[in-house]
Amino acid sequence: MAPDQEPASGQDSRRPQSQPQPQPQPQPPKEYPGREITVTFDTARCLHAAECVQGLPRVFDVARRPWIAPDGAPPDQVAEVVRRCPSGALRYRYPDGTGEEPDRPTVLSPAPDGRIVVRGDLTVRTTEGDHQETRVTLCGCGATRNPPYCDHTGPCGDR
Repeated sequence: MAPDQEPASGQDSRRPQSQPQPQPQPQPPKEYPGREITVTFDTARCLHAAECVQGLPRVFDVARRPWIAPDGAPPDQVAEVVRRCPSGALRYRYPDGTGEEPDRPTVLSPAPDGRIVVRGDLTVRTTEGDHQETRVTLCGCGATRNPPYCDHTGPCGDR
């Protein structure tokens, strides 16, 4: 309707505009310290690929609390299974502060469902700032609630 036109009969020109819904605040990754390795888990990034629970069930057991027991296997074995996590929701670091070395060269793999899996020395820019990453699964459809990471809310996350 043009600014100089009156609303048609029955229309209310004072209808409230829809307000954007507040986005949930991201929670920091939860830490699970062990004697020789600490594992962190970012719930918002988990795609439930189950690489962890299938790869090392005595360390990663969703029926147990806490569900991650880093001392349940040798630290290098825990690190190897954590590196299988395609989304980067799981990470690790040793007591000396070292963690995962990024793949070189960086590899970008489009998945058949539209997600984009990236491994390498990455800087991911979000509204919260820049994040150094070694593994991410990015949304390819734009429907994610956790941009730019895929969270299975849109067609590219459907299985």
